[in-house]
Amino acid sequence: MKKLLVIACTFLLSASTIAQVRTGGDPKLSEIYDPAPAIVAPGKTNAEPPSDAIVLFDGKSFSNWVGTNGKPVEWTLGDGAMTVKRGTGLITTKESFGDCQLHIEWRTPAEVKGDGQGRGNSGIFLMGRYELQVLDSYNNKTYSNGQAGSIYKQLVPLVNASRGPGEWQVYDVIFTAPRFSENGILQSQARITVFHNGVLVQNNASIWGGTEYIGIANYKSHGPKEPISLQDHGDPVSYRNIWIRPL
Repeated sequence: MKKLLVIACTFLLSASTIAQVRTGGDPKLSEIYDPAPAIVAPGKTNAEPPSDAIVLFDGKSFSNWVGTNGKPVEWTLGDGAMTVKRGTGLITTKESFGDCQLHIEWRTPAEVKGDGQGRGNSGIFLMGRYELQVLDSYNNKTYSNGQAGSIYKQLVPLVNASRGPGEWQVYDVIFTAPRFSENGILQSQARITVFHNGVLVQNNASIWGGTEYIGIANYKSHGPKEPISLQDHGDPVSYRNIWIRPL
């Protein structure tokens, strides 16, 4: 072990010496000034959109959304939130997105009805295909890859960070879209990082494929940018303060 440590230290010192020789011993030669990162003004809080974000829902209208089959949205709008209206179908963003940072807040009903998947169920479908599960998972037993923070029927969240029924919850998501070759062959899987109420629940995890209720997920070629959908699973789940930063 001591011999290995000595070899490692010798290698690091040699690498440092080589770097100094290559830069003439001048530290400024390894400093980068151009290009400089673009300036983005952050929100006053982590929940507020930064200056370069696209606000998808500000609590006032459905202007950035369409209902099923392109129809007007029939969900309920009020008190700065939109709420699933049972049987009206999912809603979808008018704009399409690929790699992105997404902030979305959601709330399951304060009055608890049902259990398992029948309790405060909805979902966020990135690119209309890859579902980040929304569920009342507070003292509610269900399959682990179907609880809040899971990639539905695929990836189990690292922990259960759920707040109680009727409380607002937050997802902050970093999503990397899958890549396909020109002939539709998968080149790289989609990846996702999710913070649930500030707690890491998915850590740059590879998504298996499009969400399937029955069977194994798989990839089907699609465009580099696709709309985001929110699911009508029959429960009056509410959403507010949705913004996104294309990456």
